[in-house]
Parts: sequence; structure tokens; C-alpha cells
Amino acid sequence: MKLVRFTEGGATRIGKRVGDEIVDLSAVEGVGHSMRALLGALPRLRPALEAAQGARYSIDAVRLEAPIADPQKFLAIGLNYKAHAEEARAAGVPMPTSQLWFNKQVSCITGPYDAIELPRVVEKLDYEIELGVVIGARCRNVKPGEARSVIAGYVVTNDVTARDWQNRSPTFTLGKSFDTHGPIGPWITTDDEIDDPHALDMVLTVNGETRQRKSTGDMIDDIDAQIVYLSTVMTLEPGDILATGTPEGVGIAIGKLLKAGDVVRAEIAGLGFIENRVLAV
Repeated sequence: MKLVRFTEGGATRIGKRVGDEIVDLSAVEGVGHSMRALLGALPRLRPALEAAQGARYSIDAVRLEAPIADPQKFLAIGLNYKAHAEEARAAGVPMPTSQLWFNKQVSCITGPYDAIELPRVVEKLDYEIELGVVIGARCRNVKPGEARSVIAGYVVTNDVTARDWQNRSPTFTLGKSFDTHGPIGPWITTDDEIDDPHALDMVLTVNGETRQRKSTGDMIDDIDAQIVYLSTVMTLEPGDILATGTPEGVGIAIGKLLKAGDVVRAEIAGLGFIENRVLAV
């Protein structure tokens, strides 16, 4: 399934994408208004969701929202693609000796087609296409080889970064967490629809120019290793988002940072695309 949050007629509801239509799932008992709560109950509700035949809307007639707006955690791993780590090393960034995780504050989340803000206080705005993993089960100390059992699905993520602010804090958090700097979507593609999350082609373009193109198979630490590592430290909850790293070609490395008016499109095979215009504020 492709689970969405959509707004139609002034109300935001949960639905599923079927072809070029959105099927309203509101009438399914237990769906409610929270995607985070729905993901926790997904194994129990899945048969009813798959069978549901609610009101249908053309996808062009509704507004797609961030598929999950209130995760408890939005975590991202740095320097997790080989060539990207090399371009960072060439710029003087030391190579990590273990997985390098940081927070994106959840208030940065925005919709798949909403604007990315370029605040006056930011001088170096950058893009990073990433495969987002959405946790589906409360878990701690996940064993190697068991990660997929706790994954609800996947989203396209752009880890928008204010590089100048990132460099001011060793935790990266400030530079990663400006409002609107976490566009995700366009829906949550459930794990059963993806044969291998490490064999997905990713492409990011700015104004139609390809800036990043890579397979998720180039990860240094794969998704299983990431979930094992994180769950050693903390309990992961349904709805938590893990951004799994970006490939080479980021703006800071190639001298092409984002400016007002730029249109950034991030697409991952099997998951769809998000597209966001940069807006000076």
C-alpha cells in the first residue's frame, strides 16, 4: 500500500493511493487521524485497509501532506555513502570511525510539494536526497537480520541543510532543523511493496539539472546495521523516521548551493518523488 495524508474540502484525512486516485480510509474502524497511531496498528488493520473502498478523489484534486507529521524522532546518518564520504574528506571533513547520527527536529517536517524556506540568516542552503525508513513497531536491541520486521515502509526525504549553521554546532542539529527543511513523502510505501530497499535508484535534480544519482546499494552501513546500532541506544517507536544517508553531488561539494526560486526534485524508484521550490523568507 501507499498510505497518504491528504487535505480535501478543508479537512485532512488518511488515505491510500490507488492508481491516480486517493481512497479515503476514514471510515475504516481504528484509522483515526494520526498516521503515527495507524502505523503502530498496521498489522492488525492491514486487511481492512487493503479492502477499503471509501470515497475516491483524483490525486490532482487533493493536497498531499507530509505522510507523517508528528514522529517522535527524525534521525539522520551522515557520510554513509562511499563517494559522498570521499568528497567530504577531500573538503577536510574527518571520516567517522562509527555511524554518525544526528537529529533533525520534527518541526522541520513539511509536505512533499511545499516550499523550502531560505531564511535571511542562512547563507549556504543545500540539498541531500535520502531514503527515509519509517519504523512500524516499538523495538529495542534489534538483532542483526531482523530489521525489516520493524519497518513499516519508506518515504523520499530531502535532508535540507543550512551548511553555515551546521558548521556552528558539532551535533549538526541547528543546521539540519530549520522549519520546512525536512520535506518527506509523497506517501509511505509499505515494506511489502519493496523487494530490496538497497537496490533503489535515487535521482535529485535542481531546475532539471541532475545533481545526485546513485543506488541505495552504495550505503556503507545498510539499513539493518543502522537499526541494530540505533536500537542498542534507544527504543524506536512507530512513526520514527530514519534518513539513511545521501550520495555524492551535494551543493557544497560542487559549488552549486540552492537559491531562491530553485525547484528541487527528489525521486526514488518505487517510492515516487517530492518537489519543492526554494522560497526566500
